[in-house]
Amino acid sequence: MARRRKGDAVNGWILLDKPQGLTSTQAVARVKRLFNAQKAGHGGTLDPLATGMLPIALGEATKTVSYVVEGSKDYRFTVRWGQETNTDDTEGQVTAESTIRPTPEEVDAILDRFIGRIMQTPPQFSAIKIAGERAYDLARSGEEVLIPPREVFVAGLDLIEVLDADHFVFETECGPGTYVRALARDMGRLLGCHGHVTELRRMRVGALAEEDMISLEELEDLSDKDPGREALLEVLRPVGTALDDIPALAIGSADAARLQRGQPVVMRGRDAPVLNGTLLVELHGKPVALVEVRDGALQPKRVFNLT
Repeated sequence: MARRRKGDAVNGWILLDKPQGLTSTQAVARVKRLFNAQKAGHGGTLDPLATGMLPIALGEATKTVSYVVEGSKDYRFTVRWGQETNTDDTEGQVTAESTIRPTPEEVDAILDRFIGRIMQTPPQFSAIKIAGERAYDLARSGEEVLIPPREVFVAGLDLIEVLDADHFVFETECGPGTYVRALARDMGRLLGCHGHVTELRRMRVGALAEEDMISLEELEDLSDKDPGREALLEVLRPVGTALDDIPALAIGSADAARLQRGQPVVMRGRDAPVLNGTLLVELHGKPVALVEVRDGALQPKRVFNLT
């Protein structure tokens, strides 16, 4: 007999404005507890130092997390020149120092070197796996961590403000797997002045925008005012929130039932889809499954249980 899950069958997304000082795992646990949800996950780790967009999936929405993780992201970050640390941010120990300070013109002149497809070595304190172990676990235990460089994509990198000679503010749009801390470290090395991140805010993940975020404090206030969780459920975004960029196809009840049993659906005549690749199949506006269109048939990849 299957073990019954603890909690309620809550399905949807919370676009959390993560506060500084919490790990992503801690933030997910707090939201999961507020909703008394059976299952929760997040769409891309944020360091404890970082704030901003942490998409949190509850219930059936966890099946769409990979589509969020693979989306592009926007960040605003502050670099402190003159010091490099072993974590590439303020959490670590200083490993190199310099009295050199770059001018805004010197910084602008190197930014193109970090745009496009570039090779980047992730920070030693990162979630990258080395021989099955997280790099940050190895680094904390005192082991030397050798992480090979890998290709990442940076769509844009701009200097937007100079706070003082030591602190410059940047914005970047980058693809999955890009480390902003590594950008700061590598800019500092190229300029010969060293550098590390002192502030970091994620403003966008894929189609999920900064203006749609809600703070943990706001969620806790809603929970305190309404123990029945009705107010919380009103701010929950649909399961399909992460799938806005995927073409949708409406089908009937009989075909929806086949897909939910894991069976393919053959589309013929006028109903045959003209698109290839991945589709979101819906019944009465609710997601039924993510399917792959092959040889005129809908092959279920992920089935949602929202009935």
